[in-house]
Amino acid sequence: MQPWTLGSSVRSEGRWDDRPVKILSIQSAVAYGHVGNSAAVFPLQRIGVEVLPVYTVNFSNHTGYGAWRGPLIAPDDVRDVILGIEERGVLPEIDVVLSGYQGSEGIADVVLDAVARVKSANPGAVYACDPVMGNAASGCFVAPAIPVLLRERVVPAADIITPNQFELGFLTGTEPADLASTLDAVDAARAIGPSTVLVTSVERPDRPALEDGTDTIEMLAATDDGAWVVQTPRIPMKANGSGDVTAALFTAHYRESGDAAAALARTTSSVWDLLHATHESGDRELRLVESQEVYAHPRMQFEVTRIR
Repeated sequence: MQPWTLGSSVRSEGRWDDRPVKILSIQSAVAYGHVGNSAAVFPLQRIGVEVLPVYTVNFSNHTGYGAWRGPLIAPDDVRDVILGIEERGVLPEIDVVLSGYQGSEGIADVVLDAVARVKSANPGAVYACDPVMGNAASGCFVAPAIPVLLRERVVPAADIITPNQFELGFLTGTEPADLASTLDAVDAARAIGPSTVLVTSVERPDRPALEDGTDTIEMLAATDDGAWVVQTPRIPMKANGSGDVTAALFTAHYRESGDAAAALARTTSSVWDLLHATHESGDRELRLVESQEVYAHPRMQFEVTRIR
């Protein structure tokens, strides 16, 4: 990736212009609650990113409720939406293609085709993939073919990936546990293709607790320039959509600044405050709108440590 300067200037094909970062976000959407594009778009807009959301499903609510209504959008229909965007002459302005949960096997072909088209129109564009498969607590919750498809075709085409620790293990055929094995797994993931890996939940047995005994959790980012980790208090809740917000914010901050440590710090601050507000409210759904100031003005309350 090229270095990028903080602010509104964006470099594209060797030129500088004053426009916001522009992201083509191909993800699910729900009417009630916040997952997929329904989680990612507003925080991105609040930090000044122009988002072109393309939906892969249009559900009443996320599937964690056990019941939902609405359609999976056929891959050809998703492709038509992207083609319509291309016909408006927008692809040379796209800086990032972002993808998340893939509800069907055919969506992968659509995403990869969109990435190829965007990169042909703008060679400086990058592809950020959140390889959604599952988590350590719930196991794999996507169709059996999706994890293999992500590992063998999608992740190798990505520049940035944002797996949790469980997903990182599947992608690399490892069982990351302590910091050393997690770093080894990150290196294995980077060898597949992506130059940047953000591990969104690192739960190592030897992680230190806080002085008051509070449990902790970490995020880890690695690029060609090094690796960094940040530790936060663990918030005891399951928050659907928090990974989508994390992937979106980290990608945008890193794309704008070229500084993975700074992107990690800003993202961690924003997402932790979002989760804390949600937990305090007692709501099941993210307090996404109520927390908007923490995206625009993160408190930067957590220290990022270089580990390599």
